Amino acid sequence: MASGAEMTSTIAASVEQTCFSFAAQRAARAIGRRYDAALRPTGLSNWQFTLLMMLIRDEAPTIGTLAHNLAMDRTTVTANLKPLENRGLLATQPDAEDRRVRRVIPTDEGRALLSRAYPLWEKAQEACAGQLGKAGQKAFRSAVDTLST
Repeated sequence: MASGAEMTSTIAASVEQTCFSFAAQRAARAIGRRYDAALRPTGLSNWQFTLLMMLIRDEAPTIGTLAHNLAMDRTTVTANLKPLENRGLLATQPDAEDRRVRRVIPTDEGRALLSRAYPLWEKAQEACAGQLGKAGQKAFRSAVDTLST
């Protein structure tokens, strides 16, 4: 398509039907709503559950590591961690070797809430898995992994 071409409903429909970004965003919102509904009794959103779950590691992650693993910038990760910290579900502490680096750890309260949330997450996960079927699950993971690298 030439630069400056007139936008038409045909072009818009083509973008809507073929755009990988649009499809991924639409799917992410629909999937996220399913997990949000399942996790609602815990007061956690799907995103907050994911953030807390990422803290359950043998070594507490740094904000930089979280940002890298989530493909986000550090500022956005920090902003998303703040409400969880305010709720007492996580804490930050200086790294033992480099006091400038902050590590993020779940509190006992955060771990307890995750323990209550996990069975709810499992039900949402099973529902999505059932909807996709075995072949669909493999194809979904493969496509997501391919586009995420």
